[in-house]
Amino acid sequence: MNIKLVVFAALVGGLMFALTSFTSKPDQKTLYDFKAKTIDGKDFDFSSLKGKKVMIVNTASLCGFTPQYADLEKLYQQYGGDHFTIIGFPANNFGSQEPGSNAEITQFCTKNYGITFQMMEKISVKGDDMTPLYHWLTEKAQNGMQDAPVQWNFQKFLIDENGNWAGVALSKESPLSDRIVAWIKGAKQ
Repeated sequence: MNIKLVVFAALVGGLMFALTSFTSKPDQKTLYDFKAKTIDGKDFDFSSLKGKKVMIVNTASLCGFTPQYADLEKLYQQYGGDHFTIIGFPANNFGSQEPGSNAEITQFCTKNYGITFQMMEKISVKGDDMTPLYHWLTEKAQNGMQDAPVQWNFQKFLIDENGNWAGVALSKESPLSDRIVAWIKGAKQ
């Protein structure tokens, strides 16, 4: 074989490898890579939510935003099902506004707001003991989209039907905002 042809083939092969290396995205995690415990202690695999848009929200029973439980339940009743769901994570990270046990939180949510969407066990959403899911939700290096540290109770994360991070809504934004409803319905934002 001609030496020039061999060198050319090697150069082309190296160039193709280099181009592939620069254009390939590293494997980003999705929501489906995580597991958690429900508020009643059962294992929950987020891969069971494939095909659904998901709102993940950190909750607290003694917060000024606690009435958002009513709006979350209304949103879930209106849109929850095969294409959308809500997952609540009680957390005591802000002002000790969720001091209760999982059993007490369940009773509070049921009695005061009739919550039927999935509540998970109490976790930490910031600090040294932050749960791995919240690292993914809040760190661009893990979700591939944006740094979005949790600023207070009832911060809402939006996950698309493929398990990818799609957005964040701060505590002040109602779960029933036009932007969130349009996202659930699939309208362009």
